[in-house]
Amino acid sequence: MSVSVAEYSCPICQSPLALTNSIYRCEQNHCFDLAKENYVNLLPVQFKHSKNPGDNKAMVNARRAFLEKSYYQPLIECLVAKYQEFGLATGKLLDAGCGEGYYTHQHKQENNQVYGVDIAKEAIKKAGKKYHDCHFSVGTLSKLSFADSFFDWIVSIYAPILEPEFTRVLAEQGYLITVTPGANHLAELKQQVYQQALPHDETRQPISELTLVDEWQLGYPMTLATGEDCLNLLSMTPFAFKASEQVKEWLAKQVEFTCQADFLIKLYQKN
Repeated sequence: MSVSVAEYSCPICQSPLALTNSIYRCEQNHCFDLAKENYVNLLPVQFKHSKNPGDNKAMVNARRAFLEKSYYQPLIECLVAKYQEFGLATGKLLDAGCGEGYYTHQHKQENNQVYGVDIAKEAIKKAGKKYHDCHFSVGTLSKLSFADSFFDWIVSIYAPILEPEFTRVLAEQGYLITVTPGANHLAELKQQVYQQALPHDETRQPISELTLVDEWQLGYPMTLATGEDCLNLLSMTPFAFKASEQVKEWLAKQVEFTCQADFLIKLYQKN
């Protein structure tokens, strides 16, 4: 597959960055090293709200282990099919909040450019090391290091949806596709954690300026084969912090634990 040089803007002064000898440098002489793991850290210390923002190493490892078991394969197939349907396989795509890059690299085609951005350095290191045909950077979604109207397609999967910044970097007639939890997503797992497990709220509308083109629900039962898979899935959820040790011990002993996958997918266009 073709891999071009990544095109970034300086996170400090917004001028273009040029790559020379594994160093990205702007005209103001701000410099950012291309790491040996094939990523660049574009999150200056003054933009951080904590020392190590985002998911920690254990959470990143758990998510990768779970996703590589293909439990979410129907979601991947749905997203890639929609991307290919719109014929943008030679354009530029951003996975906003890409984590360890599992969804990112699924979108790589022969002649497109695929970028992944996440605030978690541990996740980006794993992404860059494994998926050499994509461009990965550490950064904040609230201030993306890209020029205006740079992307034809943006993917947001269980990540913060920041419409003003996404709209800025999205080209005219470009698309944003979002994945959020459906009402019954992981209901059986939630029932183990909470005494009263409420359905996910599907009424929130974080997008108001872009045009909603299509929306659909993707739901299916997942049967997790091992207790380790159950614990890895729990680690990917916001309610992991609420789970007691008793619940974790119970999940670790499970074989063929079935719970519902329920995804709400929306496609927007900038026009």
